[in-house]
This record gives sequence, structure tokens and C-alpha cells, in this order.
Amino acid sequence: MRIAMVSEHASPLASMGGADAGGQNVHVAALAAALAARGHDVSVYTRRDAAGLDERVEAPGGYEVVHVDAGPPEPVPKDDLLPHMGAFADVLRSDWTVKAPDVVHAHFWMSGLASLWAAEDLDVPVVQTFHALGTVKRRHQGAADTSPPDRIALETLLGARCTGVIATCADEVAELAAMDVPEEKIAVVPCGVDLDRFTPHGPVAARTLPHRLVVAGRLVPRKGVDTVIEALRELPDTELVIAGGPAEGAIEDDPEARRLREVAEAAGVADRVRMPGQVAHEAMAAQFRSADAVVCTPWYEPFGIVPLEAMACGVPVVAAAVGGLQDTVEDGVTGTLVPRVTPETVAEAVRPYLEDDGLRRRAGRAGRIRAAERYSWDAVADGTLRAYKTLLHH
Repeated sequence: MRIAMVSEHASPLASMGGADAGGQNVHVAALAAALAARGHDVSVYTRRDAAGLDERVEAPGGYEVVHVDAGPPEPVPKDDLLPHMGAFADVLRSDWTVKAPDVVHAHFWMSGLASLWAAEDLDVPVVQTFHALGTVKRRHQGAADTSPPDRIALETLLGARCTGVIATCADEVAELAAMDVPEEKIAVVPCGVDLDRFTPHGPVAARTLPHRLVVAGRLVPRKGVDTVIEALRELPDTELVIAGGPAEGAIEDDPEARRLREVAEAAGVADRVRMPGQVAHEAMAAQFRSADAVVCTPWYEPFGIVPLEAMACGVPVVAAAVGGLQDTVEDGVTGTLVPRVTPETVAEAVRPYLEDDGLRRRAGRAGRIRAAERYSWDAVADGTLRAYKTLLHH
């Protein structure tokens, strides 16, 4: 099968941890590689964000990355990319006119728009994965939402016109239904985790206190890292490692990192908060293994790959009961879901894993089993291929 993936802002070749580099980049790279390993011809189209990039690059995973000229060849915040999607679509249309894909799989809403425009006269089916929905972002961020004003209307149009939608969790299915996307147009396939990289066995980052918590991801307010920092007040002899954002020496240049340091100082726990900055993806397993628990307390989370990576490393996860985290974390088995997130409820949820070695080991083993059974990239690739078949013939 010839598969064209479109990921306009999230290149599968990007390093993790930048402003717009996170779970979608990992998802697209790993899924493309898993599909290519099954013998499919996979090309990933992403926007050229640097002048020196070759037009076509053979990725290590056996798929092709096509750098599309749309807007300036430099980093542009994803919320500013909509005016360039017409140019993006023109390149797609030109490429697909020469060699039409059997299916287009668009990642994120702007990729979907460009794909629909490009495929309009080519009779090429477009399957959409949103990764995040404007309705959810607007609900939680309100006036702080920097999305284009038309995002929700355009996502609704996209849901109506695309061939089908691959949702990543049950919570997203309910959101799509509220957008009037018919049930028969939706398939559910979760994100996955690299079970060879994220494993319970291997190097362990050194601790400086008896107990350690780890949070990981981009430093943006919606990730709720401030709540975890404040929870430290009730967790003595416990340090918190924040993997993401700038390193200690560059905190002054990053508003969110500066704010988090101020939160730590106000809470009286600054001496127990470590901010090493962005940690290379290949080094994250050692950080996870060093933790008594990995904590994820976002305001909302479309899916969340960090809990999967922690579970694959055999580490309990304490997570907010929101979005896809409700699917991945099995409450009371692989970790704890916190319905109402406050510093006090997070501390209460974390404390048993610090105090009970047996509980921590049991939850860690259960997490590894769950990750291996449900979230391997082989399983995700197989589920995606089944979804293509179902959605293209519904």
C-alpha cells in the first residue's frame, strides 16, 4: 500500500522538547517506521523549517520524509501556519498527481485541511488523526488559546468531509460525536511506545534524595507542572526532576521555566526541584527508571505518550483523570488517576508509592505488561491498517 502521511508542523526528524516538538513527532515517526517494516511505501510530508534541508530524505525507519516549501524556511509557531496551508496543499497535489497514494493519513487539523484541498480532484481518501481538538483547547485555555479563530469551524468541516477519523482514545470519540462526526466514520487506535528503548532494565539516573518524582514534556502552563512542584511541600525527602524546557543556566530566557522556579521558591522547595532542561529522548528511560513515580497532571491531554514510556520502564504513573490518560493508566493497577488535581490530592496519590516498595514494584510490573500488550508500535500499526481498511470501505 502506498501511504502518504501529512504532518505539517511535526517533523518525524525533529528533536524532542521544542515549542512544537512532542508526542506527535514521536507518533508519526514510529508509526511510519512500523508501517514501512510491513512492506508499505510510506512518505511523510512536513513543512521545511530550515533552509539547508534536502527535499527528500530517507529516514532511518525506512520511510521517506518530504520537506514541503510552505512559508519561510525557518521555525514558525504552529498556530501561525494556517496562511501557508494553501501552498502546502499545492505541493501535495503536484506530488500526488504524479504518484497517487492509496490513502492519505493527516496528522493535526491543518494537515487535514491541506490534504483535503490537495486530494479534492484526485479521488484519494483522506483519513484524519487530530491529536488535539480545538474545542477541548478552547474549553481549558479560554482567552489564552492562540489557535486561529476559525479552528473549531474548520475542524468541524474536516470531520464532515474526510473519509474517516482515527481517534486515539475513548474521550476523543465523545468529543468527535459532539462535533457531529458519525460513529461509523471513527476508528480508535491508541498511540504507542518503543518497548525496546523504554524497558525496566538499563542505566538509572542518580538520585540525590531518598525519593524521586519525574515529570517530562514541554514546559507550557497546561501541563500543570506547578501543581507537582507545590505537592512537594507534603512529600519530605523527595526531589522532583522536570525533564523539558531550558537547562538551569537558561531559565531566565524562558517565561514558563522562570515561573516554575518562582513557584518552587514560593513553596519553599526550590532546593528539591531539578531542572536539567530538555533530555534527549534516548536518555529519558534512565530518568524514568530513577523515579518512584512519574507524575502527569495536565489540565487536559489528548493522549499523552509520557505515561506509556514510564509504564514501559516499569514505573508507576500518577496522572490527572483527563483525556487519554484515563485509557492508558489503569487506576489502582498501573498507577493512580486523580479526578480533582490539587497539590494536596497529587501528594496523597504519590505518597503510597514512596512508602510501599511492594506496591511500587507491583504497579511497575503491571504497567510494563499493559504497555507490552496494548501499546507496542506493532500493535498500533496493525490497528491503523485495520482502521484504513474499515474506514475506506464503510
